[in-house]
Amino acid sequence: MDRSRETADFLRGRRAAIDPERAGLPADGRVRRVPGLRRDEVARLAGVSTEYYTRLEQGRAGNPSAEVVAALAQALRLDASEREHLTDLLLPDPGTARRTPHRPQRVRPGLYLMLETLGHVPAFILGRRTDVLASNHLARAVLTDFDALPATRRNIALYYLLDPRARERVGDWERLAADTVAMLRLEAGRHPGDRRLADLVGELTLACPEFSGWWNDHKVLRRTHGTKYYIHPVVGELHFSYESFQVPGDIEQTLCVYNAEPGSETARSLRLLSDRTVPRPTA
Repeated sequence: MDRSRETADFLRGRRAAIDPERAGLPADGRVRRVPGLRRDEVARLAGVSTEYYTRLEQGRAGNPSAEVVAALAQALRLDASEREHLTDLLLPDPGTARRTPHRPQRVRPGLYLMLETLGHVPAFILGRRTDVLASNHLARAVLTDFDALPATRRNIALYYLLDPRARERVGDWERLAADTVAMLRLEAGRHPGDRRLADLVGELTLACPEFSGWWNDHKVLRRTHGTKYYIHPVVGELHFSYESFQVPGDIEQTLCVYNAEPGSETARSLRLLSDRTVPRPTA
């Protein structure tokens, strides 16, 4: 990823999305030829010169201070994920650059045990690039059997965007797929030199008709919680409230848990699925 171009596209997209009135700017009588804020208006709100902001947006301003990045985030009304992405773009961590991810990620034995302890609900661990590093039997029953796939294909973005069954099983597929692309955008800002991520983006660009539009929106997202529903071929609709947690000791692994309301139809359906899929001890 070209960091300068990514910075320019991201800043332009975010200022275009801001309504001047919402930003607290009075009408000045000038005709607006572009949507959103002008460069000089962003500069004024952030407390920097228009020339300096223009150089920032063009990737020619060198390394801004953390205070300038924070002021820009405030001026552009960025949410937490967008602030993180802007910081990755403008204040890259030299340590992250040195740790360009090539080595396979490993899941601790204790986390495998946790997945089995959570055996009454779907749970899985995501790594870099939305790779599925580990999953319990209900996650494999509700989504797809990741363990049956080649290791290089165990990836949530590949499943949601390229597996035809995902479009049938995933409720509100378009929203969930677009959110997954936004997660990859956030990852690209953190690891711009990740060749495997670039290969994944290239494959999705060629194989998923909707991908390029979502990717070029430059939206970013770190999932923390929310709701999802699936349409399972055996038990029908499943409604979840999900929670995602960064794994202590490894910020590049995320534990995802799909909770079901106790006593709900989803909880009863999960018990049925569990009875059908839970591994049986051998004699």
